[in-house]
Amino acid sequence: MSAAAEAEHAYGPRVRILSNPFLATALARLSSTNTAQLELLGLVRTVYTGLLIAALEREFPCVQAEIETRMAPVHGAAGVWRGEALDPAVGVVVCDVVRAGIVPAQVCFELLLQVLPSAQVRLDHVNVARRAGLDGRVEGAELLGSKIGGSAAGKLLILPDPMGATGATTQRVLDHYMEFHGRPAAILALPMIATPEYLRAVLAHDPALRVVAARLDRGLSPPAVLRALPGVRWDEERGLDETGYIVPGAGGLGEVLNNAWC
Repeated sequence: MSAAAEAEHAYGPRVRILSNPFLATALARLSSTNTAQLELLGLVRTVYTGLLIAALEREFPCVQAEIETRMAPVHGAAGVWRGEALDPAVGVVVCDVVRAGIVPAQVCFELLLQVLPSAQVRLDHVNVARRAGLDGRVEGAELLGSKIGGSAAGKLLILPDPMGATGATTQRVLDHYMEFHGRPAAILALPMIATPEYLRAVLAHDPALRVVAARLDRGLSPPAVLRALPGVRWDEERGLDETGYIVPGAGGLGEVLNNAWC
């Protein structure tokens, strides 16, 4: 996936919105009411595979590497591959935000294990729930429990929470890491869908945080705002309804992914 495949916007250099027809189509199918459960899970895995690869392209430190191929015993130095590769010395923590983030976090964890030393990659788990007022509006997020394997200090913290809605969950997770597990060297939030409200909240919360999203949703913005470049009229953009759900969005993805109504 090319780094050039990104949507133009005015949210600043810490935000990347991918512009990829394959991922856009997968997200559209994922959001449809006609998509069956098994297909939905496959689509989430597909989107996060593309999203993580695109994110690492510019957000992960690289080194010049030399790897002996199977042709090296026959051709010597000519059989050695030389080129740019992900830095194997970088420690990575993937945070599973239960419950919508379970599948995305597992996908990212397994992909990273394919290219980095296993001793450098860890999967943490946090249980965070939205906190809503009597009127149904989201007022914040409550951390109900966590399983965190150790320090995150100096590491890259990846948050593959799929719905970047209010930003309250991301803020609460970051506060927990900072208070109890050390400051990461970098923070990479990977929502499938992000709203303008989410971007404003999380970017202001921590200067080390960067966002790479597969789609921007601001469907409740006035028509004139929608005609403008995203971010130019940021104060007037709106992607959340009165109860904090994304429009057009994917409709309560945590419940859908877990078949919560059975």
